[in-house]
Amino acid sequence: MMKVVVLSDTHAKDLADLPERILEDITKADLIVHVGDYTSKMFLDQLRDLGNFKGVHGNMDPNEIKSELPAKAIFELMGFRIGITHPSEGGSPIGLKSRVKSKLGEDPDLIIYGHTHKPANESEGRTIYLNPGSATGAFPARYKTYGVLNIRDKIEAEIVKV
Repeated sequence: MMKVVVLSDTHAKDLADLPERILEDITKADLIVHVGDYTSKMFLDQLRDLGNFKGVHGNMDPNEIKSELPAKAIFELMGFRIGITHPSEGGSPIGLKSRVKSKLGEDPDLIIYGHTHKPANESEGRTIYLNPGSATGAFPARYKTYGVLNIRDKIEAEIVKV
């Protein structure tokens, strides 16, 4: 089994801005995925230093992050195709799911996105759509949330409320 911790919209200066429960889960994760709006290069570097990391930039990230991370990525994990995006252009949350799907194409098994600060865990056809919300509760989030994936012969996705 592989455990993946999924973050978005942290708007954080460093790891100390994350709730303790998230920090504990990150240290036990096989992979950390962050789908944008870190807002601090130091925070990005700290996440990378923790181990296996994949990420994309968001619309609120400074140019130094945008120059290091792509706007979208597709990768394989334990035989599953996973697509990640913020989306980097921002914009209205209306129709966001269809926008991120068209951005990623190729019909991934799992699409992870952010931007709304509102968690979502939905399936459409054979594709799982996961938005972890905001790990720091950045406005307009009502709660601090993040995602956890347990991957075996299938992907089990959950939203964790801190």
